[in-house]
Amino acid sequence: MANSPQARKRARQNDKRRAHNASLRSLVRTKIKQVIAAAETGNADSARAAYDSAVPVIDRMANRGIIKKNKAARHKSRLNARVKALAS
Repeated sequence: MANSPQARKRARQNDKRRAHNASLRSLVRTKIKQVIAAAETGNADSARAAYDSAVPVIDRMANRGIIKKNKAARHKSRLNARVKALAS
């Protein structure tokens, strides 16, 4: 347990930031799952729409440091491959 006033404040700030970052990570996971679900239905148009809505969210979280840049690039690449496979 933090004993000094500034350590207590830092602990409060860390809890608040951890909760906020967890919700942002959850948003990224939700968007990824929506693209996968749309791709599994076999409808190329809905999969493309889901992918187009997921990409800005993934990029934004990578820029904020919620997920790493390479992880964001990996997810986008794999999701795009799924969507392209439907189109052909």
